Amino acid sequence: MRLNHQPTTTTVRCHAVSESRDEAGAPGKGNTSPGALPPPPPETTATAGAFRLSRRGWTLLLSGVLFAVFGLLGAFVRVPYVALGPGPTYNTLGTVDGTQVVRIEGHQSYPTSGQLRMTTVSLDDEVTLFGALGLWVSGRFALAPREEYFKPGESDAEVKKENVEQFQDSQSNAEVAALRRLGHPVKVLAKEVVAGSPADHVLSAGDRLLVVNGKEITKEDDVRAALADTEPGQTISLTFQHEGRPQRTESLTLAEHPDPERSEGFIGLQPIDRADVPFDVEISLQDVGGPSAGLMFALAIMDRMTPGDLVAGEQVAGTGEITEKGQVDPIGGISFKVVAAHEAGATTFLVPQANCAEAAAAAPEGLRLVKVTDLDSALDALEGIKAGEPVPSC
Repeated sequence: MRLNHQPTTTTVRCHAVSESRDEAGAPGKGNTSPGALPPPPPETTATAGAFRLSRRGWTLLLSGVLFAVFGLLGAFVRVPYVALGPGPTYNTLGTVDGTQVVRIEGHQSYPTSGQLRMTTVSLDDEVTLFGALGLWVSGRFALAPREEYFKPGESDAEVKKENVEQFQDSQSNAEVAALRRLGHPVKVLAKEVVAGSPADHVLSAGDRLLVVNGKEITKEDDVRAALADTEPGQTISLTFQHEGRPQRTESLTLAEHPDPERSEGFIGLQPIDRADVPFDVEISLQDVGGPSAGLMFALAIMDRMTPGDLVAGEQVAGTGEITEKGQVDPIGGISFKVVAAHEAGATTFLVPQANCAEAAAAAPEGLRLVKVTDLDSALDALEGIKAGEPVPSC
């Protein structure tokens, strides 16, 4: 921030003082004695006094300058910390900016009621010294070292890209977990191909894996199982399909595995399950990053695709990273998320089992904490709440 100022000029006006005169109009001698120097003109004394500061004056001036410098530093200089606090919440069964958060295109969907609200944590890395003090005093926010959230040398653009990728993965995992739970098939894709590996220049990210070393691939675990009894230097066959093209079969010579604890041959790809359905599940939510919305997206997809109502008009919030198989993993910032959920009107909060202790220590009064371990346990808990039955709690 630039501080613009205009320099000010102080003008000292000196008025001429006439000499004293006697009764005859001649110049008088005043109080001077013969041979003495006349006193200095009044204006000279005034001018000298105007620019002379006492010791107390200098002390006040210096203190004022230091106070101003400290104020500018405190107000505008960033500190190496981030501020964490309750973030916005979103109803995954509702709309945001006029757009349905979860939409099913090409398949029957059912009306829902109530709310399945995902929660977020606000993160501010533009924290000044005074701002940090104010946030800390408020008791609503916490400060954490910036390097815990931003790797050294990592730009803001790189951090944002990573968060967006995690959020997109959480959507895909939620789709696979929900559709698998509903009995729909999945396919196995190459999520990543390691540069310089046997699969490099043969496979591309997104290719569908059909057969590896003679074993049909129907889930990602099949890939590792197909390589379990191989060894480096062995040649295997790989059948795959690039989107929109006929399937191909290639021979690959396996390399040594980079993990010294694994003895099987190394092919150099990371498989991932994805839904294999003739319809689209679209999730639309902007300006949100990270993987922790997966559980609530999966529940919203199931609520949209099945008759009945998962929450029966209740306001249920929650969080949790979900895998393609439906396992719910712990997340960060749970203490802020329970506060955000309560402020948004939620009465129940779904908590990953590993986050229970932290959530219980921070939960506002009146918010019920329900412990979940996977998608099935979350569905069972919601059914129990509707029936008025006891459910696992933190």
